[in-house]
Amino acid sequence: IAHYWSRSRNALWKKGETSGNFQQVVEMRTDCDQDAIWLRVKVLGHDATCHTGRRSCFYRTVGLNDGKATLAGDGSRPLFDAEETYRKPV
Repeated sequence: IAHYWSRSRNALWKKGETSGNFQQVVEMRTDCDQDAIWLRVKVLGHDATCHTGRRSCFYRTVGLNDGKATLAGDGSRPLFDAEETYRKPV
């Protein structure tokens, strides 16, 4: 199961602890400098990996308009209700 370092939490966390959308690591690669890691994963749960409920965190396209970067959604919709999933108990 994939684990990540969270700068905001200053802690190591297991992907899927809250949502149930775990990432089973299928393959790992590193770049030529060995300062970046690429993971190929099998998503367990709702088939979503983003905290917004989408399948991927990379759901925005970047374009250029008069030399300025623009962002646009790719049309993907959330696969689960993120607010319900991540709601903190009262």
